[in-house]
Amino acid sequence: MVFCVGCKTSGNARPVGAVEEIKAPLGLPLVPIPADNPPTAQTIALGRKLFYDTRLSKDNTLACASCHNPNLGFTDGRSLSLGVGGMSGVRNAPTLLNAAYSPLQFWDGRASSLEEQSADPIANPIEMNQTHKVSVSKISGNPAYKAEFAQAFGPGPVTLEKIEKSLASFERTLLSGNSPFDRYEYGGEKTALTPGAIRGLAVFVDPKRGNCAACHTIHPAYALFTDGRFHNTGEGVNGEGEFNDLGRFGQTKLEADRGAFKTPTLRNVALTGPYMHDGSLKTLKDVVAFYAGGGDSNPDLDKEIKAISLSGQDRADLVEFLQELTGEMPKNAGPPGKE
Repeated sequence: MVFCVGCKTSGNARPVGAVEEIKAPLGLPLVPIPADNPPTAQTIALGRKLFYDTRLSKDNTLACASCHNPNLGFTDGRSLSLGVGGMSGVRNAPTLLNAAYSPLQFWDGRASSLEEQSADPIANPIEMNQTHKVSVSKISGNPAYKAEFAQAFGPGPVTLEKIEKSLASFERTLLSGNSPFDRYEYGGEKTALTPGAIRGLAVFVDPKRGNCAACHTIHPAYALFTDGRFHNTGEGVNGEGEFNDLGRFGQTKLEADRGAFKTPTLRNVALTGPYMHDGSLKTLKDVVAFYAGGGDSNPDLDKEIKAISLSGQDRADLVEFLQELTGEMPKNAGPPGKE
């Protein structure tokens, strides 16, 4: 099932045709859908095609899938992503799995929707580095695309808004749930988790031990494993207490947001390393050790970040639990013509 959240409608950029139901797997809530972009079979298929199309990059070498590879949990496996010409980016590519639930996109929350997010990397000079005008021209110059846009949106020219909406509709289908944790917690299958993972879950939710669920939330009926908010963990701070990347502060200019980054989902986290906004932590063991040490001290360190006393067994159990958050991959999410 889906539900709609209010936003502006936009004339002939509204999809036509029957609305497609996006079913959430076990462990996930209803998928929020913007009122002006209901998913249809046509827009989802069009967005899938665009997602794998290198014509959206300046030198025709990169697609959205270059940094969000389905074989790597829709990440790229790098500490920092690479743009056209091998140019290094400044942040780690977050997974697109379950991004449909995030109220704000990117590590710094600069996009308020998947639609807005989808256009940013195309024009970003250190990513795909192609103006939106050129991208629209390249796509609209292809007769097959012109026909597919007409089927998806009705008569009219190909526009950036239609490209954004198609990409976003496809990305909303990138849902992953029904993990061993989900079957244990929500499916009543008490043998779905290993004994070590069950102990790790107890550490994860205990505010006096792991305290992980303070930010990586678990609700009675579903679990996103993120609060969708921004926190300063001290990761990325240098010896002088300064950040090379100011995170959310760059958008809000609020001192409380200095060095704060969006809480990433922990779903499929075993597939999406390296970790943190700069990819500085290579393994889940490293991540657990970082938080057990209370992060890195700085004036704006989040109040939830504090040193915790975990035994070696506790740490191993936490890692084992995190590995059990790997869910089923979405179908029809690979390159067109492949599942």
